Amino acid sequence: MSEGGTVYGLHAVRTLLERQPGRVRQVWLQAGRADARAEQVRRLAAERGVRVATRPGLELDRMAEGGVHQGVVAEVSGTATPGEDDLADIVRAAGPAVLLLVLDGVQDPHNLGACLRTADAAGVHAVIAPRDRATGLTPVARKVAAGAAEAVPFIQVTNLARTLARLKELGVWIVGAAGQAEMELYQADLKGPLAIVMGSEGAGLRRLTREACDFTVRLPMLGVVESLNVSVATGVVLYEARRQRR
Repeated sequence: MSEGGTVYGLHAVRTLLERQPGRVRQVWLQAGRADARAEQVRRLAAERGVRVATRPGLELDRMAEGGVHQGVVAEVSGTATPGEDDLADIVRAAGPAVLLLVLDGVQDPHNLGACLRTADAAGVHAVIAPRDRATGLTPVARKVAAGAAEAVPFIQVTNLARTLARLKELGVWIVGAAGQAEMELYQADLKGPLAIVMGSEGAGLRRLTREACDFTVRLPMLGVVESLNVSVATGVVLYEARRQRR
């Protein structure tokens, strides 16, 4: 599959220039902006042979469709993105330390971007999500991800339950986060090859997804709220896995 269009935001554009400069066709900077971060983007683009032009802020607003572009927008070309067939290679390359994040129907691109950012920080090897009834890598998700969308493979699959079954065949343990789980997060063994499955906003894990998990865990909730935002909960679970793997 290929994708193209625009990417905006300082971190996202800078990461593209650093890691995938061949994808960047053009960079636009806001006219009159000459601070250190904008100059870094200008320098990176020049070093990699990417054209840079200036445009008024209102024109960048239009390019970013009203998103917070921080004075920088890039036009990007399509490129091959990882698919289901690449999962086995990712798992084998990572070996026993493989750590995957599965998002079961996250709808909000802000939440997807935040999850990608945390996944990158926690050393996740790939993020997996269903193709239907879930958000994809929109410009908003890329902006919130602050460069992580260009660093962590994001794989959209047709049938999530089937993908989880395939991961089991590859030796990966599947752990789901569910508020009704008997086991607390801090009682679980999160070492070894692992895929952490987080549910959607409000609905949580779907029935078939929950049934595909080897076990489920819950976060201890000591206050009056019943659950955490999915991106916050993702950070808690991923970093507990990272702590156990130190």
